[in-house]
Amino acid sequence: MNKISNRQIICEVLMEHAEKDKDVIALCSDSRGSASMAPFFKAYPEQSVETGIAEQDLVGIAAGLAKVGKKPFAFSPASFVSTRSYEQAKVDCAYSNTNVKLVGISGGISYGALGMSHHSAQDIAAFSSIPNMRVYLPSDRFQTRLLIEALLEDKSPAYIRVGRNPVEDVYEEGNVPFEMDKATVLCEGTDVAIIATGEMVKPAKEAAALLKEKGISATVLDMYCVKPLDNEAVIKAASNAKAVITVEEHSPFGGMGSMVSQVVGANCPRRVINLSLPDAPVITGTSKEVFDHYGLNAEGIAAKAEEILKL
Repeated sequence: MNKISNRQIICEVLMEHAEKDKDVIALCSDSRGSASMAPFFKAYPEQSVETGIAEQDLVGIAAGLAKVGKKPFAFSPASFVSTRSYEQAKVDCAYSNTNVKLVGISGGISYGALGMSHHSAQDIAAFSSIPNMRVYLPSDRFQTRLLIEALLEDKSPAYIRVGRNPVEDVYEEGNVPFEMDKATVLCEGTDVAIIATGEMVKPAKEAAALLKEKGISATVLDMYCVKPLDNEAVIKAASNAKAVITVEEHSPFGGMGSMVSQVVGANCPRRVINLSLPDAPVITGTSKEVFDHYGLNAEGIAAKAEEILKL
């Protein structure tokens, strides 16, 4: 099975479009290597902007470019673009309704041993709370491609968070169901609904397979569109299940789990358990080591499903 990072796919898609559309602009904050955007900068220097380590300038310049008709994609580590540039994202992008696509690279705990200063466990909550800002976490290379192609066609601001590491395929090439701002149903069941986003979708899908072996039927939703959240899909999945589990590489506060809990509580009350990173600096390690430690893997999700169904 191929493992390709989602950031690499973003570069490939933008390069394909930049060749025929000179309005496509890439901006980086001394992060073209981390963003896998070095090939773009080399191939299209006149469509590339390097701001250096100046995240606020990155977003402000991107907004200015959008105002004159360009299609800027601004790349910066998720930990920094969601904190240092927050005011610019709020005012220059969302409030001003500029066509800026902010790409948070190395999201979640991708930076591993660099610790809390480089982790972005608050970005979903931060950007989702800004009116007129959309938030997306694609799960694999195929979905990433379709998402970026769709975002190139619209003119509204958005935040896209991707990880640093190569990820396993969730979908099969040529068979990728995708509808903008609609969750993808990976499987349907009647015992538990598992709603996951970003890199947590793959282990959620694997957890459903483990549960099936034990006679437990699970629905799995790929909620790549955290905002706008697909309320209809959440309500349908929860209504058909005895309990709901959300899985995200994020703080337990204000992320997708909080949003799902609000929707379920208001429309079809069920027990909702949010599997996430802890409200504390995470342990030091690779992404896999961290996920395994906190149960953000197939075994951990399946175990939590069994536990909650016994309550």
